[in-house]
Amino acid sequence: MTLIALAQMRRRPAAFAGLAVALFLAIATVTLFGSLFAAEVTTPASAREPSTGPGLMVIAGAFGEIAVLDAFFVVVNALGFALRQQHRELALLRTVAATPRQVRRLVRVQVCATTLLMSVPGWIAGVAVARRFLAEVRRLGMAAPGVRVPVTPLPMLVASGAALAVGLAASAVAARRISRIAPAAALTASSTEHGRTGAPRLLAGIGAAAGGVLLLRLAATRSAGQVDKAGQAALLASLVLLVAVALTGPFAARFLAGALSVPVRVLAPGAGWLADANLRGYARRLSSAVVPVALLVGLSGTMLTMTSTAEHAANSGATSVTSATDVWLRQAELTLLACFAAVSTLNTLVAVTAERRPEFALLRLVGATRRQLLRMLTVEAMLTTAEGVLLGAVVAGAASAAFSTAVTGSPMPHVPVVAWGFVVAGAALLTVPGILLTGLRAVHGQAAELMGGARD
Repeated sequence: MTLIALAQMRRRPAAFAGLAVALFLAIATVTLFGSLFAAEVTTPASAREPSTGPGLMVIAGAFGEIAVLDAFFVVVNALGFALRQQHRELALLRTVAATPRQVRRLVRVQVCATTLLMSVPGWIAGVAVARRFLAEVRRLGMAAPGVRVPVTPLPMLVASGAALAVGLAASAVAARRISRIAPAAALTASSTEHGRTGAPRLLAGIGAAAGGVLLLRLAATRSAGQVDKAGQAALLASLVLLVAVALTGPFAARFLAGALSVPVRVLAPGAGWLADANLRGYARRLSSAVVPVALLVGLSGTMLTMTSTAEHAANSGATSVTSATDVWLRQAELTLLACFAAVSTLNTLVAVTAERRPEFALLRLVGATRRQLLRMLTVEAMLTTAEGVLLGAVVAGAASAAFSTAVTGSPMPHVPVVAWGFVVAGAALLTVPGILLTGLRAVHGQAAELMGGARD
């Protein structure tokens, strides 16, 4: 199985590109914050000086808890799509007598190999960013001049170990379905979407939503002097709520698709009708595309609104909790989280659209032209963007309201309209061209070849 796994990776490197990028980001992120912790711990007491900010350890902890969770969320999402793109091959292995244990071993080998390939680049990037980050923190007076990133392999080893553990745990869950069902059924299911969202997933989504609500309450009950803690609780709540959205995504996606179906069919009678039927008929696939967009909008919108609310409160004299260092820290955190969310969005949209090649071939065989398919994909991309923006905005609104309650006493945050416009535009620029460019490639070629499952 080891040789087969590696051969599969060499034959179809594109299927593992998204997973490789996600693991690279996860390893680099853990290395970054691990190096900052190591810098604080290994600095002699004589080299430390009182800082004007929260301190390097607090900064690393506050950044790390959100960024690391976000990075691993991206890894799990990318791994799921890497396995989905191999579904047919894994099903064929089951039909030629491969056991469920062998299939799971093959997946584990692929995860281990990808993690090892991304470890060294992730380490290098993580240490480089840690040094640059520490230099900026020292410039702002939040760390002593004598603090340096130490030369130690421990943060790097912890980063690779954590990424590998998350990848293996996710692979065990993702490979369970294909490895447990009968071989013939596995082959049939490789190109279909069937069944309903299971009760365990639904219960997990409800539990995540409950946890997010508790974190929102925790953020809202913080005092104005604890703005950092309120902000971290609100941001963590937004991430937990987005996990709940991911778990219950098919229900939310189907509901929103139904709500948006009437205007879509009126504005685009032909392509709109087909796009709406596709989206509502394949709720799981739609959910997979919508959730990364919601992640991008939800996290970015939460950070932007919280920062604007804190600045507005400081300028109006309601509180003095905002400083130049606070703004810089939030901007740095926003950049990091937006990077993760953008990678997840692109990975997912490309994978979801590329695996629809047989579906596009069938439509062409019954008379649809490439131009008609691209019009259909355009409508689908716009609907996907709209649903992701709506879900992300709801999560960001809840988190920002809790933060605003803690800072100003009012649940009405100060919304930066222009910045939100850039967030929505960025989501659209990632989603629509990503779907259309991948779709343009997927519909290229002879329909009969695509229908037979030929893949690049």
